[in-house]
Amino acid sequence: MIEPDFSSMSKTELRAFVIAHPDNKAAFRAFVDRFTSEASPETFDIPKSNAEIEEVEILIRQKLEQLKMI
Repeated sequence: MIEPDFSSMSKTELRAFVIAHPDNKAAFRAFVDRFTSEASPETFDIPKSNAEIEEVEILIRQKLEQLKMI
């Protein structure tokens, strides 16, 4: 079987291919590479108090609301 061109697939197509072909290591690596390369390099410390946890929850809710508007 000839391997498809994973680089020309959309994220959705590549994800569907990986799900349909769970033993295809090349497809899985392409999938992980694609999503890793697009991930934010930003990291955050673990919240250390209830106030920080609440602050993080608020920020997450705000981000989710922003994404709904897109």
